[in-house]
Amino acid sequence: MSEAFIVDAVRTPIGKRGGSLAGIHSADLGGHALKGLLNRTSLDPSLVEDVIFGCVDTIGSQAGDIARTAWLVAGLPEEVPGTTVDRQCGSSQQAVHFAAQAVMSNTNDIVIAGGVQNMSQIPISSAMLAGQEYGFSDPFNDSEGWKLRYGKGEVSQFNSAQMIAEKWGFSRLEMEKFSLGSHKKAIDAIDKGKFIDEIISLDEFTQDETPRRDTSLERMASLEPLSEGSAITAAVSSQNCDASSAILIVSEKALKEYELTPKARIHHMSVRADNPIWMLTAPIRATKYALEKSGMSLSDIDLVEINEAFASVVMAWQKETSFDMNKINVNGGAIALGHPLGATGSRLMTTLLHEMHRRKVRYGLQTMCEGGGQANVTILERC
Repeated sequence: MSEAFIVDAVRTPIGKRGGSLAGIHSADLGGHALKGLLNRTSLDPSLVEDVIFGCVDTIGSQAGDIARTAWLVAGLPEEVPGTTVDRQCGSSQQAVHFAAQAVMSNTNDIVIAGGVQNMSQIPISSAMLAGQEYGFSDPFNDSEGWKLRYGKGEVSQFNSAQMIAEKWGFSRLEMEKFSLGSHKKAIDAIDKGKFIDEIISLDEFTQDETPRRDTSLERMASLEPLSEGSAITAAVSSQNCDASSAILIVSEKALKEYELTPKARIHHMSVRADNPIWMLTAPIRATKYALEKSGMSLSDIDLVEINEAFASVVMAWQKETSFDMNKINVNGGAIALGHPLGATGSRLMTTLLHEMHRRKVRYGLQTMCEGGGQANVTILERC
């Protein structure tokens, strides 16, 4: 089987909800990352064979196959197609997998994967709630098969985060300390310029505006829980935000033919799932599966990016794997930087890739919890 290589990966700065990117149409936001990636690599855009973008809540500015629209509004060649993927929060990580699979199967030689989400314009769960106009309460409980298998009740990531906290014995204070650490790491990374090489600026907007410099354990303690009796608050949850990201994935043939320099080889990719009511526990099962499938152990892995949908998700993964916390989300995670849903997978991979080169380490692993109780795992090998 052929190999798939990452030539470069870029992202926009992350805009907080209602912030600097709130007024930008989602297609323009995605198009900015695409154009920035091609400018960085100096690749003739007509050579791209497909564009695969992740996006969730594909209504309004995100409807109509946002991958294709983003490419067109960027002024790029009309003959290049695009398709949009929805694996919930893992959509753009799955986009990377599909792009790599196309290259490894010799179907394509040059594919761009990525994602976009403007949560200021299209709030989380908008697509699920849109069905109420047509008589559907939600995508789950109107199904007789779903009710028979899982019962009738709220399918909620917030409930899952609380269930995980209870099962693994995490107190609210422990999760708040984790969250504070995420902000401190992200602020330190921004102040040291660690994200400069991966960010494609939009005019004067050059750096992430999501980390809260004034946060503290005292401030976190003052927040009301998301539901009565829960330990989950906004402080231990990922932030709604706006961003896009794009990654160029090519074959060995394309590397040679167009004199491209790879940053990483995609060493492994897989996806597994768990109980959809628990929803956020799948990274544990998926990581075990990926290591068995690849013949690797966590001792081979130098860095891990696991999406901080909630503090309890990462903490449970670490407790189950015993992986060194100092090698996890070393530049902060979604609690500080934000979780732009369909763009998060490629954003995490962009940050992981650049940090692997900064540290000159060999292997990086990325995983994230996803709606439906799913989780992708990708292992990169630095070139």
